[in-house]
Amino acid sequence: MIKVVCAIVEQYERVLVTQRSKKMREALLWEFPGGKLEQNETEGNCLIREIQEELGIEVEPYQRLTPAMYAYPDLSIELIPFLCKYKGGVIQLQEHRTYHWVKPEDLKTYQFCPADVPILEEYLQLIRGRP
Repeated sequence: MIKVVCAIVEQYERVLVTQRSKKMREALLWEFPGGKLEQNETEGNCLIREIQEELGIEVEPYQRLTPAMYAYPDLSIELIPFLCKYKGGVIQLQEHRTYHWVKPEDLKTYQFCPADVPILEEYLQLIRGRP
């Protein structure tokens, strides 16, 4: 089981989503960006590092959501989501094909990686309850 963190980055009532490149597993599907947890690394520190490495921006994780388990044919992952505030920087894609800042109500128009779907569902339920 590989632990992977992902960021639901919020800014101006929009959420950051990234499209996987043609070279990546789940090519051209959309996801909440993140990466693999390294040994002796906290989830929050991993998320900050991965977003900096992959996108060149700074984020501040502020709430952990429910992890999602997903089994690919050759490996299983535990995807650990965090709500994050955008703290600064200009997005520079290192691995992904493109990115969008999306209104939450439009997120379902994107074809997400299967592992991200339960996280998307929980996020949408959560924001429906916000004042």
